[in-house]
Amino acid sequence: MSDLSIASLSEDIRSAIAELRARPEIENVGIVTRVGDGIAWIYGLSKAGFNEMLEIEGINSSTVTAFAFNLGQDEIGAVLMGEDNLVMAGATVRLSGKVLEIPVGPELVGRVIDPLGNPVDGGKPIKSSYSSRIERPAPGVLDRKSVFEPLMTGLVAIDAMVPIGRGQRELIIGDRQTGKTAIAVDTMINQARQKTGVINVYVAIGQKLSKLAALKERLTREGVMEQTIIIATSPADPAALLYLAPYAGATIGEYFRDNKQHALIVYDDLTKHAQAYRQMSLLLRRPPGREAYPGDVFYLHSRLLERSAKLSDELGGGSLTALPIIETQAGEISAYIPTNVISITDGQIFLENNLFYQGIRPAISVGQSVSRVGGAAQNKAIKAVAGGLKLSLAQFRELAAFSQFSTDLDPETRHTIERGQRLTELLKQNQYSPYSIWQMYAMLLAATRGTLDKVPLEKIKLAQEALLRELSQRHLKLTQELNSGNKPSEEQDKIILNVAKEVALGYLDETKDKPKNKESSV
Repeated sequence: MSDLSIASLSEDIRSAIAELRARPEIENVGIVTRVGDGIAWIYGLSKAGFNEMLEIEGINSSTVTAFAFNLGQDEIGAVLMGEDNLVMAGATVRLSGKVLEIPVGPELVGRVIDPLGNPVDGGKPIKSSYSSRIERPAPGVLDRKSVFEPLMTGLVAIDAMVPIGRGQRELIIGDRQTGKTAIAVDTMINQARQKTGVINVYVAIGQKLSKLAALKERLTREGVMEQTIIIATSPADPAALLYLAPYAGATIGEYFRDNKQHALIVYDDLTKHAQAYRQMSLLLRRPPGREAYPGDVFYLHSRLLERSAKLSDELGGGSLTALPIIETQAGEISAYIPTNVISITDGQIFLENNLFYQGIRPAISVGQSVSRVGGAAQNKAIKAVAGGLKLSLAQFRELAAFSQFSTDLDPETRHTIERGQRLTELLKQNQYSPYSIWQMYAMLLAATRGTLDKVPLEKIKLAQEALLRELSQRHLKLTQELNSGNKPSEEQDKIILNVAKEVALGYLDETKDKPKNKESSV
């Protein structure tokens, strides 16, 4: 801090700085020169490190915790973890010798906590024997293994066309209220229903508390809360807590990853995280760049998402899978933050407004959704039947748009459109109802082999339910074998197709292909 800057301060602060300069412990003690908007500027503390915890003497003998964020030569900018009205200029600040940490371990499972590890669900205090730094380096290349184990979402459109593997980072992106959170929640529910043993970590960044309460109630009702940890922050929380929440969630997930287990972490959503970081950065007088975000906003998310990985066998083979969520404005996928996160992740699931309003849910855009892991993250059963599904749907949507301008279509085009309409209907799925592997395989096999082609479009969902019901009642052993994920045999395919043909006969359109009676037209 220059002499000119000090001269602009009040006389009391200048005298406190003069006394501090004469003390030998100036490296570990500082003076608050000014405070406001959740930021405290501190003179001294030359030994402070990034993210180091600071203890500020507050009003009425209280202690306010902050962490060092801007490290200058003589002055540092600290982000307050509590209310800034408890801190006054001239307050003494001391180094704690600790960096930001959070308790981790199995004791957190089933709880709702804040980014500092404090319970906010009204339950008992959490007594964990482990704690870990909120900011940790990501595993190196040699510590990783290629993604090969599928993480089933239970959503046919995703598991068949944009599969997710354990250790992958798959972005969920779309406008507000298009079903982004629903996809993540269904994936969490599927882990419990299929008994995969995957621990869910849901990070709510600036979400309404009423929404979080409803989510917790639903997860409890579905039996998912027993293997879920929720990190909650609301819009009323300081920007510091919104900034720390994703890193705290990653640290908790890493505990299970490093202990030979598998974890799934949902960041809902990183748009609010970037906004909180922008707010802190501007208050700390960092230079604004594009859309007023600081230049290191890419590093903000890259150092977070790189922590998700599939570890090598030497390190136990655990995994941390990330589903970051980004909210777009008017479908603008090429905006600053969306393009940043797209370039970090291993693919994206893009949700379209038009599809959502047409009732196609999940409203996944076939053309703009991709998984860069691809078939490596699919089990053999789904891979065998979903090979040409994405191409078929893409062709259908292109032809469907073209056919609006023409009434005379050749038989091949008409067949492609009718097949695509039925596939689209089959891919519609209600929330909180993920499918198991055998259910997905059976319905996709029946649809792609043409056994449901003559079923009227409005009855296709009824035929699908009947097919699954008949298989579960009459061929229970077959469904159990298919659920293993291994490639089905020709005999198993034959059984499914025969049942599908029987079901389709009961839903055939009686007026279709019926021979005309010439005499009746008189």
